[in-house]
Amino acid sequence: MKGRNPRSGLLLVSVLLPMSIGACNRASPDPSAEAPPPAKVVAAADASVFAVEHPEQFPLAEASARPSRPELAVTGTVTPDISRTVPVVSLVSGRVVAIRARLGDTVTAGQVLLSVRSDDIAAAFSDYRKAVSAEILARTQLARSQDLYGHGAISLNDLQVAQDAGTRAKVDLETSAEHLLNLGGDLNRPTGIVDIAAPVSGVITDQQVTNAAGVQSLGTNPFTISDLSSVWIVCDVYENDLPNVRLGDSADVRLNAYPAKVLKGTISNIGTVLDPTIRTAKVRIEIQNPGVLRVGMFVTATLHGRTLETHTVVPASAVLHIHDRDWVYLPTQDRKFRRVEVSSGDALPGNMQEIKSGLRPGQRVVSNALVLEHTIDQ
Repeated sequence: MKGRNPRSGLLLVSVLLPMSIGACNRASPDPSAEAPPPAKVVAAADASVFAVEHPEQFPLAEASARPSRPELAVTGTVTPDISRTVPVVSLVSGRVVAIRARLGDTVTAGQVLLSVRSDDIAAAFSDYRKAVSAEILARTQLARSQDLYGHGAISLNDLQVAQDAGTRAKVDLETSAEHLLNLGGDLNRPTGIVDIAAPVSGVITDQQVTNAAGVQSLGTNPFTISDLSSVWIVCDVYENDLPNVRLGDSADVRLNAYPAKVLKGTISNIGTVLDPTIRTAKVRIEIQNPGVLRVGMFVTATLHGRTLETHTVVPASAVLHIHDRDWVYLPTQDRKFRRVEVSSGDALPGNMQEIKSGLRPGQRVVSNALVLEHTIDQ
C-alpha cells in the first residue's frame, strides 16, 4: 500500500477534472444560447391589389359628381279613397224583392239599386193619408167657424180653437209627408215597396245583400259606392327608411299589369303605428285614376325625396358585377390596380352608372373593368 503508483493518481485527477468543469457549466447556463431566434414579420400580400404587364394599356376615367334626389322603392296596393266612399243606407226594414245592381257595377246618382217590401213604408203611407184627411176636415171646420163668427153665431174663443186645430192638422200633414219621402216613398203612389237609389255616382265596391235577404233599418249597408276617379296607394315602408319619407314628396307608381305605364302621385299620410311583426308603417299616396287602376291591384312605388344629394357617376363599363356585388378598379402609386367594392345606383343616359357609395368624385377608375379582369385571370 505504501508503494502506490503515482501514475494512477494522475489518471484519477485527469478524469475528475473534466467532470467537475462540465458540472459547473450545467449549473450556470448561458441565457443568450437558449433564447429563441427573433421573429421575422412578413407583410401579407394585399389580395385586392393586382399587378399586370403594361398597365398603361388600360385607359382611366375620372368619376364625376351628379346631384340627385333620394329614392325609395316600395310595394303597395290600390284602395278606395275613404273620403270618396259612400255607404248606401236603407231607412226601412223589410225583405229584398229585387236587386238591380251588382258588385263592381258602375252606377250613377239616383239609379235604383234594390227594392224592398217593407211594413215601415206601408205604415208611413197610412199615417200620411190619415193626416191628409185630418187636414181637410180641419180646414173645412175652420172655414165654417169663420163664417159663423162673422155672423155672430160663435164666440171668438170658438174661432181660435178652430184655427189652432187647422194649424195642428197642417203640421201633422207636413211631418207625415216628410217622413214618407225620407223613407223613399212617393206621395202620389201608395205602395208597400220602396226603391233604394244610389246617393252618388261611382263603382260598387262592396255588397252585403242578396235576393230575398232581410234588410234592417240603419243596419248593415246593402252596398258601398266608391268614386274611383282618385284612389289611394297604401304602401309598407320599413322603420329604417321612414326618415327619408316626408309628406308632400312625389312618387312614381308602376302597375304590375301595365309595367310601361308610370303614374304620378303625392304622399298624403305617413302612419303613426308600426306593424309589430314586420316593423313597417303604412304610407298613403294619393293619385288620379286614368281609368286603369282597380281596387286591390299590386303596384311598385318609387318615392322621391325633396333634398338634393350628390352621387358619383362613372362609365357603366367601369363597374364589374361579381357574385352579386359591384366593383371598380383604381390605379395605385406603384402602377398596380386595386379592386374596390361600390354600391351602384340607377343606370343613367349616355351609358353612365350612378355610384351611391364606395367612390368619390374626382377619383380615377379603369374605364373597362371587364377587360382588366380577364387580363388578371390569365
